[in-house]
Amino acid sequence: MKISVIMGIYNCQDTLEEAVNCILAQTYTDWELIMCDDGSTDCTYEIAERIQKENPEKIKLIRNPENLGLNQTLNNCLALASGEYIARMDADDICSPERFAEEIRILETEPDISIVSTDMEYFDESGVWGRISHPEYPKNCDFIRESPFCHAPCMVRKIAYDAVGGYSVSKRLLRVEDYHLWVKMYAAGFKGKNIPVPLYQMRDDRAAKKRRKFRYRINEAYVKALAVKCLRLPIHDYVYVLRPIIVGLLPECVYNFLHKRRLSK
Repeated sequence: MKISVIMGIYNCQDTLEEAVNCILAQTYTDWELIMCDDGSTDCTYEIAERIQKENPEKIKLIRNPENLGLNQTLNNCLALASGEYIARMDADDICSPERFAEEIRILETEPDISIVSTDMEYFDESGVWGRISHPEYPKNCDFIRESPFCHAPCMVRKIAYDAVGGYSVSKRLLRVEDYHLWVKMYAAGFKGKNIPVPLYQMRDDRAAKKRRKFRYRINEAYVKALAVKCLRLPIHDYVYVLRPIIVGLLPECVYNFLHKRRLSK
C-alpha cells in the first residue's frame, strides 16, 4: 500500500460511516485504512466492525482495552501501517475525493517536503461556517503563533513519523499532539507544505469556548515553549507562550466573536 490512513474512533456512531465513505470515494485508490477504537461506549465499534467486514482487503480494525487518548490510539494505528505515506482522517469529518491525489502529488514531486496539509473548512448542520488557512511553506518562525498545519487533513512521509517516534504520549500533550509532532519533525529537519484549497471539512459547532478546557490551553502554552527552545526561535518569542492562557481567560462571548471572525476570513 502507498498510503496508510490512521483513524482513531470514539463514540462516533452517527458520523463514522460518512467519514469512511469519503475514503472509499478517493480517486487515488492505493490505500489502507487502520481504525482503532478507543473504548467507545456507544455502537461505534460494531459499526466499524461491519464496515471492516465489507472491505476486508482495505480496512484493518483494532481496539484499545480502555480509553487511552488520541496520542496512543494513533500510535497503535501507526504500528500496523505499511504505507510509504501516512494520512489522517477523523471519524466525524468529510473530505474531497481528490484529497489523496493532490497530497500525494506534492510528496512525489517535491522531495524536500515531508508534511502536506490543506486549508480546512468548518461545518455544522447549517453548512460551512468557517475556514482556516496557514502559510504555504511554513518556516520555524510560524510555529510561535499556532500549529502551522491542520492535523486531520495531513499526509506525511512515514520516515518522518519513524524518525521522531510517532506521537508523544503525555497528559501535557492532550489536544496538542499534532502541534508537538510538527515541532519534533521540524527540529529533525523535515519540512512541510499547505495546499491553499479546502480539501477537508471538519464537523464543528460554533461554541468554541465550551469545547476547549483550560488545561488544554496550558498544554498549548507548554508546546509553544518547546517550539521556542527546539526550533531556536528568538528568546523574546517566549512572550507568546502566555497567549493561549490569556485567550482562555477571555469571556466566552468575546472569545467566540474573535474565533468566528478569524475563521470567516
